[in-house]
Amino acid sequence: MDATITNAFQLYSDVIPLDFKQIYNGTADIMILFKFLNLPLQAHKYLSRTYSTRPSLNEVVIVSAVRTPMGSFKGSFSTVPATKLGSIAIKGAVEKAGIPVEEVKEVYMGNVLQAGEGQAPTRQALLGAGLPLSTPATTINKVCASGMKSIMMAAQSLMCGHQDVMVAGGMESMSQVPYVMAREAPPYGGVKMEDLIVKDGLTDVYNKFHMGSCAENTAKNSGISREEQDAFAINSYSRSKAAWESGILAKEVVPVSIPQKGKPDIIVKEDEEYKKVDFSKVPKLRAVFQKENGTVTAANASTLNDGAAALVLMTADAAKRLNVTPLAKIVAFADAAVAPIDFPIAPAFAVPKVLKAAGVKKEDIAMWEINEAFSVVVLANIKMLDIDPDKVNINGGAVSLGHPIGMSGARIVGHMVHNLKSGQYGLAGICNGGGGASSILIQKY
Repeated sequence: MDATITNAFQLYSDVIPLDFKQIYNGTADIMILFKFLNLPLQAHKYLSRTYSTRPSLNEVVIVSAVRTPMGSFKGSFSTVPATKLGSIAIKGAVEKAGIPVEEVKEVYMGNVLQAGEGQAPTRQALLGAGLPLSTPATTINKVCASGMKSIMMAAQSLMCGHQDVMVAGGMESMSQVPYVMAREAPPYGGVKMEDLIVKDGLTDVYNKFHMGSCAENTAKNSGISREEQDAFAINSYSRSKAAWESGILAKEVVPVSIPQKGKPDIIVKEDEEYKKVDFSKVPKLRAVFQKENGTVTAANASTLNDGAAALVLMTADAAKRLNVTPLAKIVAFADAAVAPIDFPIAPAFAVPKVLKAAGVKKEDIAMWEINEAFSVVVLANIKMLDIDPDKVNINGGAVSLGHPIGMSGARIVGHMVHNLKSGQYGLAGICNGGGGASSILIQKY
């Protein structure tokens, strides 16, 4: 770039206000300036990129976090589509935030088992929640980490200033997932049906076995016994029961109304799964995925469930503009990946990335949420991260409460939002099929 053009850029910098250039690249103005100074318009090539003068990323805050109760498989929510559950969560989150629906600029929702739900599940959910027709929607599938990844992606958009108010969360109806068969003509002898819960949600496609087999591999490699896993599961159920009885979990839940023919609606206000345990049977159950010396059972693994969670995120500036009091701020987040068979321990690789990015020590974390896909997942990550088990999943987790796979990542973030004390850090991690994990650090306002 010759000196004349350089001088023109300097003149542009002098005459156009800095705040204006932060939101506008000024291309048209500088072309007029070139013409006024009799400069070649070819110099416009130097303006083909937009340069940001923003000194730092926006602070992102969480102003509300709600979830539906979690229904058991083929239980109370068996007739309720995931998109309807998503609508209830989104509507509840926006109402809790106390903002007009028109302020929500975009919605991201995690959803894994989408077969039969119809086009654009998140779009269905946001319109069902009463958001404007002009609101864009994106559905995210990162298997069990989908709900958390939706929060992370929304936070990125807000940090960069692309949007200023968003909803993020996750939804799943495992009860309504269909069976399928191949489209080609069936061979002699009949048609083979496949369960899409298993095929698309619970099978390691690389090793051709159930995710529970991955959990067995982790138990073996980590030296975690059946007895340890059973004890963890019993503790999870006990913690969940205590959390419901004390009202801790009720504050994050919005009720779901289920229409009945000729009868009053059924109102579901509470999780179903944690009530369905018989502790005397836990040590007697057979291992599900490995017959000889297996350790993973139906009791110490998470269950199939239905539910949705949603959070309203916005920039700190938007919170001031809307006169909304933040509940927490998003400090840092990260993903990690390992071999698919080792997916249960992937959070142990994502968490250090988050701590490093935030400049926070693990000893500074007041509350940990590690998703209980299996009891061994949490036990292995506690061991690898060397963290205090008394600070992990203090109010139970997916083993006892349930694991609607598209929802869980958002649920555990929302749970921290409601249970941290002012100034405290909370860190959540969740593994996902294929060898991945996501992790997010928040700080209570």
